[in-house]
Amino acid sequence: MPASPSLLIAGCGDVGGRLAQQLIVADWTVYGLRRDVARLPAAVVPVPGDLQVDSRPAAWPQGPLDYLVYCATPAQHDEAGYRAAYVDGLRHVLAWLAAAGQRPRRLLFVSSSGVYGQQGGEWIDEDSPAEAPGYSARIMREAEQLALHSGLPATALRLTGIYGPGRTWLLNQVRQGYRAASEPPLYGNRIHADDAAGLLAFLLQADARGVALADCYIGVDDEPAPLHEVVGWLREQLGVSHWAEESAVRRSGSKRCSNARARALGWAPHYPSYREGYAALLAAAQSSLRPL
Repeated sequence: MPASPSLLIAGCGDVGGRLAQQLIVADWTVYGLRRDVARLPAAVVPVPGDLQVDSRPAAWPQGPLDYLVYCATPAQHDEAGYRAAYVDGLRHVLAWLAAAGQRPRRLLFVSSSGVYGQQGGEWIDEDSPAEAPGYSARIMREAEQLALHSGLPATALRLTGIYGPGRTWLLNQVRQGYRAASEPPLYGNRIHADDAAGLLAFLLQADARGVALADCYIGVDDEPAPLHEVVGWLREQLGVSHWAEESAVRRSGSKRCSNARARALGWAPHYPSYREGYAALLAAAQSSLRPL
């Protein structure tokens, strides 16, 4: 392994950009593939390209690539959009690697805890059945299998609900009087965008040190929490006293995801629960005197 490992982030958006910044500080060479490379962080080597086309980007990296992170986002949220982003796009990148004679030491595929369909508030880990019935879960599982059977050492990282700067849907809803059912409690799972990137960086650096990685990890903070509890805490922080006229919002799905496998490797989230994460968001908004 060279002193300065190289990484290609295919689909280098918000989380990918945060990952790039963390590893550049650690002296990694980071290539970022996305359509709009003007939005890449400084010091990321730009690779203008479209994951949904067959042709390899003209600026594809030359020479060996040590690591690949596949971190795509669908252009449209329907079955065709998911398949194009996660399955077809990954096939394209794997073909581009093969054509260039590149064989990364490991592929990290960024997946979703949405593959789990449990709804009874039960605890979930990497060995729990991943049998959610919707097209998004089905396609994500297919893409995971494509990664795991790519011929490269591969790991799927199933991220839970990402929040952070620019991801303020729940804050906006609470300001409008959002209601959440309390019985039965609807457990949700979260990870701050910085912690999602931090876990990816942790896994890459662990692999580079020769640590054996599993084929799957769940990315989640320490404290899955009922939605009504999170809403109540945010109402207090925001000083919201009114409720929306609509009846309580009932969303499907309720499970508690465990991060024990990632923690066993030595990783710990910087924001262990929604309280620390949202407090940081609110403090940043207040200091900049701009609304979230």
